[in-house]
Amino acid sequence: MVGVIAASAGNHAQGVAYAARLLGIKATLVVPVTTPEIKVQAICELGAELVLYGENYDEAYEHARTLSDQTGQKFIHPYDDPDVIAGQGTVGLEISEQHPNPIEAVFVPVGGGGLISGVALALKQLRPGVKVFGVEASDSDAMSRSLELGERITLDNVGLFADGCAVRRVGELTYAIAKEWVDEIIVVSNDEICAAVREIFDNSRAIIEPSGALSYAGLKKWSADNQVDGSLVAILSGANVNFERLQFIAERAKVGSHSEAIFAIHIPEKPGTFRDLCKAIGKRNLTEFNYRMGDPLKAIVFAGIAVRGDLDRAEVQKALTNAGYEAIDLTEDEVAKLHLRHLVGGRSEYASNERVFRIEMPEKAGALQAFLDRLNGRWNISLFHYRNHGSDRGRALVGFEVPPETNIEFEDFLAISPDRIEEETESDAVKLFLGIP
Repeated sequence: MVGVIAASAGNHAQGVAYAARLLGIKATLVVPVTTPEIKVQAICELGAELVLYGENYDEAYEHARTLSDQTGQKFIHPYDDPDVIAGQGTVGLEISEQHPNPIEAVFVPVGGGGLISGVALALKQLRPGVKVFGVEASDSDAMSRSLELGERITLDNVGLFADGCAVRRVGELTYAIAKEWVDEIIVVSNDEICAAVREIFDNSRAIIEPSGALSYAGLKKWSADNQVDGSLVAILSGANVNFERLQFIAERAKVGSHSEAIFAIHIPEKPGTFRDLCKAIGKRNLTEFNYRMGDPLKAIVFAGIAVRGDLDRAEVQKALTNAGYEAIDLTEDEVAKLHLRHLVGGRSEYASNERVFRIEMPEKAGALQAFLDRLNGRWNISLFHYRNHGSDRGRALVGFEVPPETNIEFEDFLAISPDRIEEETESDAVKLFLGIP
């Protein structure tokens, strides 16, 4: 037998490699070049042939199908296959067998839809009253959008923080099953996923990868808005997380658990104002406090404040306003959370015609060099901030000096760039902390 071949974001590949080793057959696994190293190592340790190809699952999938046609290896689809779905359904059987008491709802991570299809089919036969909820990341919500529109759609792009569930288009079979048997799809943010990873660790000392923690993030979100009358079950489907990514998860978990609020606060530039500000904040703990003098009359402070949920966050802003401060809530501002907290005071008197952009590029060797090569020295870089947080995509905040006479050429450069680029020049956060007029 020539063996089997599969494409995967990592978890399916490990399953196929393990089964192939037990059966003594050849297995070729195609995974994106951005796959976390811990998954790559696990696949290799199981004795499979590994092929790294493409920036995402969809590109790896197309390459695997091409190799299957060329080599004759049997293609094992990661989710849109009846046998794979049946195998995933054994998770539903185990839940029913191992938890004999009433179950109100089961929460399942959703990528292509294989796991939730199998679990929903199994549980709905055994316990018709059990609700089955799928959970997707907000930047990879193909199933949610497809069910809402009544047809399968293809996302233009997907976020890869929860890489194991980063699929642009769900399966034909899985979509049909989900449409009939799944009660609802819950969509959560990356911050909520980070909070789930942390809470699982605090409670069990287990480290779950973002894709695996999706279900618990959905459980927390649903239970906060609904009365719970029975047991809730979350399927934690993976623990393949690079150590480096934990820094980013820890940093964002407080915001995701609604236990930290981030504010930009205007205060007079004179002695004693910091003390007055602390009095206005009260006995709440400061989690972060960034400031640098940039104006002789007015200062802007970047402050992280420990809160007890969104209502308390609103109370903090009310208290600051009542004390006479202009306080801008930046808790939901992605640029503020990812970049500006590290750039407070980064104003420049010398940058002219400056425009600021949020750029996402592949997290791999040579990606930055490729970007700079495309730039080709045509515009001066006035600001650059980048942090590696163990994901598959690097995120940078970049400032360019763009003389008015080159605006058209610059827009053409942006239009043909393969990277994800979004302008932030006019955002309130950038204006406050980087001094863009």
